[in-house]
Amino acid sequence: MDLSLVIPLYDERESLAELTERIDAVVKGMGLRYEAILVDDGSKDGSWDEVMRLSKANPSIKGIRLGRNYGKSPALNEGFSAAQGRVVITMDADLQDDPAEIPELYRMITAEGYDLVSGWKKKRYDPLSKTIPTKLFNWTVRRVSGIHLHDFNCGLKAYRKEVVKNIEVFGEMHRYIPFIAKKEGFPRIGEKVVQHHERKHGTSKFGLDRFVNGFLDLLTITFVFRFGKKPMHFFGSLGLLMFFLGFLSTGWILGSKLYHLATHQPARLVADQPLFYIALTAMIIGAQLFLAGFVAELVSRNSPERNQYRVSDRVGFGA
Repeated sequence: MDLSLVIPLYDERESLAELTERIDAVVKGMGLRYEAILVDDGSKDGSWDEVMRLSKANPSIKGIRLGRNYGKSPALNEGFSAAQGRVVITMDADLQDDPAEIPELYRMITAEGYDLVSGWKKKRYDPLSKTIPTKLFNWTVRRVSGIHLHDFNCGLKAYRKEVVKNIEVFGEMHRYIPFIAKKEGFPRIGEKVVQHHERKHGTSKFGLDRFVNGFLDLLTITFVFRFGKKPMHFFGSLGLLMFFLGFLSTGWILGSKLYHLATHQPARLVADQPLFYIALTAMIIGAQLFLAGFVAELVSRNSPERNQYRVSDRVGFGA
């Protein structure tokens, strides 16, 4: 199989026939064997009936139906698991992504050696309430990830098969697939300006809350990749810092008390000093952080994925 198209959808029945017809014309014009995997994320408008009809009419069209609306990331993950093409392209089902971009995306993966190519909707047909938060979101992700893409959230992306088979997309992490791919050892990430069209049917399924959730997910994914296999490094470092502050404060209190006694000056009771409570609180928090680190290490050690690593090649082991 040369190409797999993974297309998550939710209540997009009116768009599917035109979308699959345009995809079929473009890919057959390239002379490629392909599959278009339509992942119905719990649609309620009859989208699954349309997927079954299209699949009967064209064997290259396949469908996966989720039991309920889980979200875009689970839909993509199911599509990635089923994909067989050596190049995998994702796109949205609302006709805002243009199938005419497929040939160049495919070429950039196969001819230029990219692991992942992300679309950039340089000219968008979205309201300001969507474009301004998107710009802020993309700027933040660029700073945190070190990946210089203009549009992390663009649904039109192309991947080598090895990439989608070695990453896990969960929650709302589809926005950070380039970040995830880079952390998993796929650093060749490119970008292509793509056409963005106005929505023909229905309405957008995303609200402003996705931007708040997006920033929270960014914190989560940064923490998981940095400390997922060594949580004590994070909690222990903070615990040591709090213990240090507590001992430093305690030393200051005791030193001050001894100085006043040695010089026969009146000294305040230790328990009357605010610094005493700061020192006590810091040491308690430090102990709790250490405890959290130990518990996290126990959980990590018992994880079935604790010693699973991606091996890109082997030599000298025989057949």
